[in-house]
Amino acid sequence: MKRNIVVSWLDRVPVAMGEVELVERKGIGHPDSLADGLAEAFSRSLCQLYVDEVGEVLHHNVDQSEVSGGQSEAVFGGGKVLEPPYILLLGRAVDEAITPDRRVRFPVRDLAVRTARSYLWEHFHDPSLVSETGFSVAEDVIVDAKVGKGSQDLIQNFRRTAQRCPTDHRTCRPANDTSFGVGFAPLTETEQLVYEMERFINGDVKTKHGLTATGCDVKVMASRRGKKIDLTIACAMISSRIASAAEYRNVVAQLHDLCQEKAAELTDSEIGIVINHADNTASEDPSDYYLTITGLSLENGDDGSVGRGNRVNGLITPFRPMSMEAAAGKNPVTHVGKLYNVLANQIATQIADEAGSEVFEVQVRLLSQIGSPIDLPALASVELCTRDEAAFRRWQPRAKEIADGFLEGIESLTDQIVKGRVGVF
Repeated sequence: MKRNIVVSWLDRVPVAMGEVELVERKGIGHPDSLADGLAEAFSRSLCQLYVDEVGEVLHHNVDQSEVSGGQSEAVFGGGKVLEPPYILLLGRAVDEAITPDRRVRFPVRDLAVRTARSYLWEHFHDPSLVSETGFSVAEDVIVDAKVGKGSQDLIQNFRRTAQRCPTDHRTCRPANDTSFGVGFAPLTETEQLVYEMERFINGDVKTKHGLTATGCDVKVMASRRGKKIDLTIACAMISSRIASAAEYRNVVAQLHDLCQEKAAELTDSEIGIVINHADNTASEDPSDYYLTITGLSLENGDDGSVGRGNRVNGLITPFRPMSMEAAAGKNPVTHVGKLYNVLANQIATQIADEAGSEVFEVQVRLLSQIGSPIDLPALASVELCTRDEAAFRRWQPRAKEIADGFLEGIESLTDQIVKGRVGVF
């Protein structure tokens, strides 16, 4: 089957060679990332429940979760949560199915709440911190869910298989929306630095270097000008583990040194690092510092929403093509807002890996048409940024072949996503 794949020459200065660049990543504890994580965990739980009960994933889209910040009062050496954060999981999901031998009811709302509690426990439960503060993120945050049935037309569309053309009797699931997905590769040095730095702060900084006064709510913003990269890092600090303003400043200084060392491992570029820039370091007042009870800003007025944070590659990249689709929580069977964003990145990465230094950048855009087979996009655009047109001509056929192969196997993405092998934020 011939697909509508267009491979074009992208004749421009690559982002990595440009004068300026901006890159951002919101860590797992950021309210927007938390909303994404909860929505995606709920979708995966639904998929598993459906498969266990009826043998297949049923229609759902639970990509509207909201995190409403609470109120807290952090002081050096302690503090208290005055009003717990509130999490609301929203969306649409099939709650009943009829099989040849029985009627199956799915406890969708209960599953949402249980999944959220499990996710909070897995990622944010710290027994020693609970002992220190008397507040458990996993148990004391309010979790609610409001999940209704989807519209009948979309449910019916989900159930159908779409025939490619009158002469091709193979079928594929139909797209449930007219939407597009975007991907690019390879990552620039700045993009890789931002991605790795957040993971370092939420990983080795705590587990290897023992800086447990740092919380999980981390955001890293990079601004590059020429060969100089400036990182602005926001990292919530845990009040019960910091006795004074002087100790707070010492923790920040230690974190700065660790990040500087990590940056030197990742790049030869000149690096500037600023941490918690809004702190008033001349003050002894705890309210002048980024101090929290839980290490999460959601405890004190910071809200979060699905789709407002990282794209499916884990980054926010204003100098690159991006889709505004919220991938987290969408069903992994027919929702192209998820599938096409993941697939576009996989296509771009494969081309970039094979081409190496001959191709500076790969950009992929996939457009669906509602009701049409997901493996037959209305348009698949692949752009190659190469040193010259001759290099483009060499790689044009292979790029098209790679894109075609990934589209042919798109239905295998469902299993990858359900099993958590593919990230979406």
